[in-house]
Amino acid sequence: MIDLSRRPLIVAIDGPAGAGKSSVSKILALRLDFTLVDTGAIYRCVALKAQRSGVAFDDLTGLQTLLDAVKVTFRMDVDKNHVFLDGEDVSDAIRTSEISLAASQVSGQPVVRNALLGLQRRLALAAEQGAILEGRDIGTVVFPDADIKIFLFADPSIRATRRYEELFQKGLEKPVGQVLEDQNKRDKEDSEREVAPLKPAADAVKIDSTRLPLSEVVAQIETLVSSKRVP
Repeated sequence: MIDLSRRPLIVAIDGPAGAGKSSVSKILALRLDFTLVDTGAIYRCVALKAQRSGVAFDDLTGLQTLLDAVKVTFRMDVDKNHVFLDGEDVSDAIRTSEISLAASQVSGQPVVRNALLGLQRRLALAAEQGAILEGRDIGTVVFPDADIKIFLFADPSIRATRRYEELFQKGLEKPVGQVLEDQNKRDKEDSEREVAPLKPAADAVKIDSTRLPLSEVVAQIETLVSSKRVP
Protein backbone atom coordinates (compact mmCIF):
# COMPACT_ATOMS: atom_id res chain seq x y z
CA MET A 1 0.00 0.00 0.00
CA ILE A 2 1.05 3.58 -0.61
CA ASP A 3 1.84 5.54 2.52
CA LEU A 4 -1.01 8.06 2.67
CA SER A 5 0.70 10.07 5.43
CA ARG A 6 2.68 11.79 2.69
CA ARG A 7 1.67 13.27 -0.63
CA PRO A 8 0.21 10.99 -3.33
CA LEU A 9 2.69 9.06 -5.46
CA ILE A 10 3.34 11.18 -8.55
CA VAL A 11 4.04 9.61 -11.95
CA ALA A 12 5.18 12.03 -14.67
CA ILE A 13 4.85 10.86 -18.28
CA ASP A 14 6.31 13.21 -20.89
CA GLY A 15 6.88 12.88 -24.61
CA PRO A 16 5.85 14.09 -28.05
CA ALA A 17 2.44 13.58 -29.66
CA GLY A 18 1.77 10.05 -30.87
CA ALA A 19 4.22 8.37 -28.51
CA GLY A 20 1.35 6.73 -26.65
CA LYS A 21 1.20 8.94 -23.56
CA SER A 22 -2.58 9.25 -23.45
CA SER A 23 -3.30 5.55 -23.97
CA VAL A 24 -0.65 4.43 -21.50
CA SER A 25 -1.69 6.99 -18.88
CA LYS A 26 -5.35 6.04 -19.16
CA ILE A 27 -4.65 2.33 -18.76
CA LEU A 28 -2.32 2.93 -15.82
CA ALA A 29 -4.85 5.17 -14.08
CA LEU A 30 -7.53 2.49 -14.39
CA ARG A 31 -5.27 -0.38 -13.29
CA LEU A 32 -3.71 1.49 -10.38
CA ASP A 33 -6.82 3.48 -9.37
CA PHE A 34 -4.80 6.69 -9.72
CA THR A 35 -6.07 10.13 -10.69
CA LEU A 36 -5.27 11.03 -14.30
CA VAL A 37 -4.31 14.64 -15.02
CA ASP A 38 -3.98 15.28 -18.74
CA THR A 39 -2.03 18.53 -18.76
CA GLY A 40 -2.03 18.68 -22.54
CA ALA A 41 -5.82 18.72 -22.46
CA ILE A 42 -5.72 21.73 -20.15
CA TYR A 43 -3.66 23.71 -22.67
CA ARG A 44 -5.94 22.52 -25.46
CA CYS A 45 -8.91 23.88 -23.49
CA VAL A 46 -7.24 27.26 -23.22
CA ALA A 47 -6.54 27.22 -26.97
CA LEU A 48 -10.15 26.28 -27.71
CA LYS A 49 -11.52 28.97 -25.44
CA ALA A 50 -9.20 31.57 -26.98
CA GLN A 51 -10.30 30.53 -30.46
CA ARG A 52 -13.97 30.71 -29.54
CA SER A 53 -13.49 34.07 -27.81
CA GLY A 54 -11.54 35.60 -30.66
CA VAL A 55 -8.42 36.05 -28.52
CA ALA A 56 -5.18 35.90 -30.49
CA PHE A 57 -2.69 33.32 -29.22
CA ASP A 58 -0.10 36.06 -28.70
CA ASP A 59 -2.49 38.51 -27.02
CA LEU A 60 -1.10 38.30 -23.48
CA THR A 61 -3.67 40.63 -21.96
CA GLY A 62 -6.54 38.78 -23.61
CA LEU A 63 -5.14 35.42 -22.56
CA GLN A 64 -4.75 36.57 -18.96
CA THR A 65 -8.39 37.70 -18.85
CA LEU A 66 -9.44 34.37 -20.32
CA LEU A 67 -7.32 32.41 -17.83
CA ASP A 68 -8.83 34.27 -14.88
CA ALA A 69 -12.20 32.72 -15.71
CA VAL A 70 -11.37 29.34 -17.27
CA LYS A 71 -12.38 26.17 -15.45
CA VAL A 72 -11.11 22.73 -16.50
CA THR A 73 -12.12 19.47 -14.85
CA PHE A 74 -11.78 15.76 -15.61
CA ARG A 75 -14.04 12.76 -15.12
CA MET A 76 -13.07 9.18 -15.84
CA ASP A 77 -16.04 7.30 -17.31
CA VAL A 78 -15.34 3.58 -17.87
CA ASP A 79 -12.30 3.86 -20.15
CA LYS A 80 -12.45 7.51 -21.25
CA ASN A 81 -11.09 10.52 -19.42
CA HIS A 82 -13.68 13.20 -20.18
CA VAL A 83 -12.48 16.80 -20.28
CA PHE A 84 -14.82 19.63 -19.31
CA LEU A 85 -14.28 23.29 -20.16
CA ASP A 86 -16.49 25.57 -18.09
CA GLY A 87 -18.88 22.65 -17.61
CA GLU A 88 -19.00 21.60 -21.29
CA ASP A 89 -17.64 18.21 -22.36
CA VAL A 90 -15.00 19.15 -24.95
CA SER A 91 -13.22 15.79 -25.03
CA ASP A 92 -13.54 15.55 -28.83
CA ALA A 93 -13.48 19.26 -29.68
CA ILE A 94 -9.95 19.70 -28.27
CA ARG A 95 -8.48 16.77 -30.24
CA THR A 96 -8.50 18.28 -33.73
CA SER A 97 -5.25 19.02 -35.56
CA GLU A 98 -6.10 22.72 -35.52
CA ILE A 99 -6.40 22.81 -31.75
CA SER A 100 -3.24 20.69 -31.39
CA LEU A 101 -1.19 23.34 -33.16
CA ALA A 102 -3.00 26.14 -31.31
CA ALA A 103 -2.23 24.46 -27.97
CA SER A 104 1.45 24.41 -28.85
CA GLN A 105 1.32 28.15 -29.51
CA VAL A 106 -0.49 29.16 -26.32
CA SER A 107 1.56 26.80 -24.16
CA GLY A 108 4.68 28.73 -25.12
CA GLN A 109 3.31 31.89 -23.49
CA PRO A 110 4.69 32.38 -19.94
CA VAL A 111 1.40 33.95 -18.82
CA VAL A 112 -0.42 30.73 -19.73
CA ARG A 113 2.09 28.34 -18.20
CA ASN A 114 2.29 30.33 -14.96
CA ALA A 115 -1.48 30.44 -14.61
CA LEU A 116 -1.96 26.73 -15.22
CA LEU A 117 1.00 25.44 -13.22
CA GLY A 118 -0.81 25.79 -9.92
CA LEU A 119 -3.94 24.11 -11.29
CA GLN A 120 -1.98 21.10 -12.52
CA ARG A 121 -0.27 20.67 -9.17
CA ARG A 122 -3.49 21.04 -7.19
CA LEU A 123 -5.29 18.43 -9.30
CA ALA A 124 -2.46 15.95 -8.71
CA LEU A 125 -1.95 16.60 -5.00
CA ALA A 126 -5.69 16.19 -4.37
CA ALA A 127 -5.48 12.54 -5.47
CA GLU A 128 -6.33 10.00 -2.79
CA GLN A 129 -3.67 7.45 -3.72
CA GLY A 130 -1.55 8.54 -6.63
CA ALA A 131 -1.63 10.72 -9.71
CA ILE A 132 -0.48 10.24 -13.28
CA LEU A 133 0.30 13.43 -15.17
CA GLU A 134 0.97 13.35 -18.88
CA GLY A 135 2.36 16.21 -20.89
CA ARG A 136 5.60 17.68 -22.16
CA ASP A 137 7.15 19.32 -19.10
CA ILE A 138 5.84 17.35 -16.13
CA GLY A 139 9.16 15.91 -15.03
CA THR A 140 11.09 19.11 -15.74
CA VAL A 141 8.73 21.87 -14.58
CA VAL A 142 5.40 20.80 -13.09
CA PHE A 143 6.74 18.07 -10.81
CA PRO A 144 10.56 18.02 -11.00
CA ASP A 145 10.43 15.96 -7.80
CA ALA A 146 7.99 13.36 -9.17
CA ASP A 147 8.45 9.89 -7.72
CA ILE A 148 8.66 8.39 -11.21
CA LYS A 149 9.56 10.18 -14.44
CA ILE A 150 8.98 8.63 -17.85
CA PHE A 151 9.90 10.03 -21.26
CA LEU A 152 7.94 8.13 -23.89
CA PHE A 153 8.99 8.50 -27.51
CA ALA A 154 8.70 6.74 -30.88
CA ASP A 155 9.78 7.03 -34.49
CA PRO A 156 8.13 10.12 -36.09
CA SER A 157 6.59 8.15 -38.98
CA ILE A 158 5.07 5.66 -36.56
CA ARG A 159 3.66 8.47 -34.44
CA ALA A 160 2.14 10.12 -37.50
CA THR A 161 0.51 6.85 -38.57
CA ARG A 162 -0.99 6.42 -35.11
CA ARG A 163 -2.38 9.94 -35.22
CA TYR A 164 -3.77 9.36 -38.70
CA GLU A 165 -5.61 6.24 -37.47
CA GLU A 166 -6.96 8.14 -34.48
CA LEU A 167 -8.33 10.90 -36.70
CA PHE A 168 -9.71 8.37 -39.20
CA GLN A 169 -11.66 6.62 -36.44
CA LYS A 170 -13.24 9.97 -35.57
CA GLY A 171 -14.21 10.58 -39.19
CA LEU A 172 -11.55 13.24 -39.66
CA GLU A 173 -9.60 12.10 -42.69
CA LYS A 174 -6.33 13.83 -43.49
CA PRO A 175 -3.43 12.53 -45.63
CA VAL A 176 -0.83 10.87 -43.44
CA GLY A 177 1.80 13.12 -45.06
CA GLN A 178 -0.08 16.18 -43.79
CA VAL A 179 -0.38 14.61 -40.35
CA LEU A 180 3.39 14.07 -40.31
CA GLU A 181 4.01 17.65 -41.45
CA ASP A 182 1.77 19.04 -38.69
CA GLN A 183 3.43 16.76 -36.17
CA ASN A 184 6.94 17.84 -37.16
CA LYS A 185 5.89 21.48 -36.88
CA ARG A 186 4.54 20.94 -33.40
CA ASP A 187 7.60 18.94 -32.34
CA LYS A 188 9.82 21.81 -33.47
CA GLU A 189 7.74 24.42 -31.67
CA ASP A 190 7.54 22.37 -28.48
CA SER A 191 11.25 21.59 -28.44
CA GLU A 192 12.51 25.07 -29.32
CA ARG A 193 10.25 27.27 -27.22
CA GLU A 194 12.00 29.28 -24.53
CA VAL A 195 9.54 28.38 -21.79
CA ALA A 196 9.42 24.74 -20.62
CA PRO A 197 10.59 23.09 -23.86
CA LEU A 198 9.86 19.45 -24.59
CA LYS A 199 12.81 17.43 -23.30
CA PRO A 200 13.37 14.47 -20.99
CA ALA A 201 14.24 15.17 -17.36
CA ALA A 202 17.82 14.22 -16.53
CA ASP A 203 16.60 11.36 -14.33
CA ALA A 204 13.70 10.21 -16.54
CA VAL A 205 13.37 6.60 -17.66
CA LYS A 206 13.24 6.68 -21.46
CA ILE A 207 10.93 4.21 -23.19
CA ASP A 208 10.88 3.78 -26.96
CA SER A 209 7.34 2.71 -27.88
CA THR A 210 8.03 2.35 -31.62
CA ARG A 211 7.79 -1.44 -31.55
CA LEU A 212 6.42 -2.05 -28.06
CA PRO A 213 2.76 -2.98 -27.49
CA LEU A 214 0.89 -0.84 -24.98
CA SER A 215 0.79 -3.75 -22.55
CA GLU A 216 4.61 -3.85 -22.39
CA VAL A 217 4.94 -0.11 -21.84
CA VAL A 218 2.32 -0.27 -19.09
CA ALA A 219 4.04 -3.27 -17.50
CA GLN A 220 7.37 -1.45 -17.37
CA ILE A 221 5.85 1.56 -15.62
CA GLU A 222 3.83 -0.62 -13.24
CA THR A 223 7.06 -2.27 -12.18
CA LEU A 224 8.50 1.15 -11.38
CA VAL A 225 5.38 2.08 -9.40
CA SER A 226 5.60 -1.16 -7.40
CA SER A 227 9.20 -0.36 -6.49
CA LYS A 228 8.03 2.93 -4.96
CA ARG A 229 5.25 1.46 -2.85
CA VAL A 230 5.80 1.27 0.88
CA PRO A 231 6.09 -2.41 1.96
